[in-house]
Amino acid sequence: MSDAAVGRPNVVLFHVDNLGYGELGCYGGGILRGADTRRLDRFAAEGYQLLNYAPEAQCTPTRSALMTGRYAIRSGNHTVPFPGSPGGLVAWERTQGDLFSEAGYATMCLGKWHIGNRDGGWPTDHGFDEWYGPEASYDEALWDDDPWYDPGRDPVSYLKDARKGAPPENGPRLTKDVKVNLDVEFQRRAFRFMEDNARSARPFFLYYNYTLMHFPVIPRDDYRGRSGNGDWADCLLQMDGDFGDLLDRVDALGLRANTIVVFAGDNGAEELLPGRGTAGFWEGSYFTGMEGSLRTPCLVRWPGRIPAGQQSNEIVHVTDWFATLLTMAGLKVPEDRVIDGIDQSAFFYGQQERSNREGFPFWVGDRLYGVKWQNFKMALVEQRYLTEPAPDLGFPRIINLMSDPKEREPYTARYLHTWTTFHFGKLLAEYHESTRREPPIPAGAPLDYVPRAP
Repeated sequence: MSDAAVGRPNVVLFHVDNLGYGELGCYGGGILRGADTRRLDRFAAEGYQLLNYAPEAQCTPTRSALMTGRYAIRSGNHTVPFPGSPGGLVAWERTQGDLFSEAGYATMCLGKWHIGNRDGGWPTDHGFDEWYGPEASYDEALWDDDPWYDPGRDPVSYLKDARKGAPPENGPRLTKDVKVNLDVEFQRRAFRFMEDNARSARPFFLYYNYTLMHFPVIPRDDYRGRSGNGDWADCLLQMDGDFGDLLDRVDALGLRANTIVVFAGDNGAEELLPGRGTAGFWEGSYFTGMEGSLRTPCLVRWPGRIPAGQQSNEIVHVTDWFATLLTMAGLKVPEDRVIDGIDQSAFFYGQQERSNREGFPFWVGDRLYGVKWQNFKMALVEQRYLTEPAPDLGFPRIINLMSDPKEREPYTARYLHTWTTFHFGKLLAEYHESTRREPPIPAGAPLDYVPRAP
């Protein structure tokens, strides 16, 4: 461990799968969804609650953006890959795992990585000392339920157990029963990791990808029936309880004051039954350009540095965590590539009321769906839910999210807001200029691909 690492904050990034905006009590859900999320609601009051936190529209793009600080369209990870297809982050990309590791941090990734499933592209190839999780995603736990599936002929999904410098080893097969109890194993490994590093006084970065609320949404035996409101509510209670247990372990190890804890969703609510979530105040599901896709819960606590009880509707994008967490830890943001993430540390510290970000373009796959700027949105595609068609709009539609939060008003709305196109155009022009300096990496690019300026 380098001398410079001594005294730096620990970082716990608790990433939740398919968590709709309207699930937690502090976001208008909780008991309305059948489960009182007491621990998360209390955690929200202990730090900063973001009401306008923007992931990307799918889990792979969000995870790429979170790890690299770059829009997923730049890294070629702008859509969920088909099983067995090439892709993921190329070796050139620099992740939070790389940068924290190089600064002397112990690093662990738990759960779904989903941005590379080939040799050279695993988490342990991108800075993490250890990783335990599935090859791809949790729906593969349902393969055995399919009467047409043949494990002797078809692909088999394993949990991977990996250490830096060695190829991953196969753990148990990812089955429905394994998935149901997987968070217990994640917790065991997370606690051991934190305990080991607390004992050695080494700072750590824990990237903890929880399995819920990704389908199959089935509670563990110790939570089954606890809510009295079915499997979904039981799972919401389970997530709340497991996160609370993690916070309790941080406290028990004496790490509370020097640990940044982030709780964030990876995209909007699931739309397919029986794992359907809710966007609450907003409308729409993931895989769309609706606010139900572009907002998810996000909470952050760092006692003594981030004042408690803060709440804001200012925009913070998933890429911003890259620059913000590095800055909070006293590390430098790379300057040899385009970084879309913006340092929001002063905003979180309460030194300014406004976020350092006014907006962002958003894609579904490689298709530009629109641009957000403050409380306005310019929509280029009309799609409310994953299961609906997604036709191009013949003319861009401008939405004022203050007066039309459900995005229902047609073009005959009272105010056309056409002056906002200046701001949308500026954000798009800045993005296109950056691609002339550094072209996006194609999807499925070989591991040694390096973007070259034209």
